[in-house]
Amino acid sequence: MSDTEAKEATNGVNNQNKNVEDGKNKLAVRCQFCGSKILEKQIGQYMVIEKELPEIHQASNTEGIKKEVIKEFYHVKDMYIFENIGFTHEVDNCKYLTCADCEAGPLGWFDISTKQSYLALSRIVHK
Repeated sequence: MSDTEAKEATNGVNNQNKNVEDGKNKLAVRCQFCGSKILEKQIGQYMVIEKELPEIHQASNTEGIKKEVIKEFYHVKDMYIFENIGFTHEVDNCKYLTCADCEAGPLGWFDISTKQSYLALSRIVHK
């Protein structure tokens, strides 16, 4: 990872997220807008990382891109493991993850240098 320090939240970290079991996503991960399946259950490794991502909903009458800091992600080691994900063009050594069906996003990011993906828990639903 280029600009963040990551630590896996499995051993010794008190995880309060009910959707995480044994350090991985307990249920399948879906797009919160269209319901498309993004990731099968027990695939993404839960991680606590601090990363700034552009907000999903941007106001058209403001200057610049609004961003928010997100701290909980699923780490996916291989981009081909996803069921349904899209990638944007490169921005600052990363590509943002989007829903391949409805193009909502960014749902996370793909680090170009490490070839690792990170899916934000706050931007998906579990079913």
